[in-house]
Amino acid sequence: MIFNFGSINVDHVYRVADMPLPGETLTAGSYRKLLGGKGINQSIAIARAGQMPVHVGAVGSDDHWTIAQVKSFGIDTGHIAQSAHPTGHAVIYVDDTGENQIVIYGGANRDLQPAQIDTAFKAHGAGDHWVLVQNETNLLVEIVDRAKASGFKVAYSAAPFVADTVAGLINKIDILAVNEIEAQEAAGLLGVDVSSIAVPELLVTRGSQGVEFYSHGEMHHHPAFQVDAVDTTGAGDTFLGSFLAHHCQGADIARSLRYASAASALQVTRPGAAVAIPAREEVETFLKQRKT
Repeated sequence: MIFNFGSINVDHVYRVADMPLPGETLTAGSYRKLLGGKGINQSIAIARAGQMPVHVGAVGSDDHWTIAQVKSFGIDTGHIAQSAHPTGHAVIYVDDTGENQIVIYGGANRDLQPAQIDTAFKAHGAGDHWVLVQNETNLLVEIVDRAKASGFKVAYSAAPFVADTVAGLINKIDILAVNEIEAQEAAGLLGVDVSSIAVPELLVTRGSQGVEFYSHGEMHHHPAFQVDAVDTTGAGDTFLGSFLAHHCQGADIARSLRYASAASALQVTRPGAAVAIPAREEVETFLKQRKT
């Protein structure tokens, strides 16, 4: 089982021809209000890949829309608390090439309570569990410490990159998941090459250059599937959730990387983040059509 202590956002997505320059005002071609946030995106990807996660998070006390959206993706909302703070949200610009710029407000995501950790763990008992965390919520140290004390493995999505947080968690985690920019930041922080970051398993996504997975002195690489990208928002979250859903069940690395690469490739061909994550059947059909 995967416990995901993760952010839940409302994404305000604006389609623009080009990214705005400092001081420039642009007219958006379209606007959409969507469910988002790294945490819930990853939980949906895990669920779509066939493993139902336990999502632990928080939203504003009067935010019925977001709870309904989470339920619509088949995610149990029993461990999602109501906060006095407003639901976290993101303002996202997506240009005509599919690239994006994102500004995030944490809100209720920064209001997780210690009791939520114990309640979630006790409700689902002992087992060969994984805990997934990101930098969009509070209580990261407490969550990781209690997970390790319970004998669980920890996957850490170190985004948005916060140097002090990464430094404090790096010796406690089992998987560090980063994109290529975050990988360089982590390596610089630790004074080593990316391939020498001292974690049991390191997952580095490199966009169109594919993905690298380092474990026990070995590096596995999977190339990116070539697709026409419409919107790259949430691609990394889709990859990580899809990968973990297979990896935590004992699937071999090559298979896990291939599935996750296909899921994220399909995801970027559609607008939005959570709404664009493909179902397992779609990914398997895609893979049957591709040889790489």
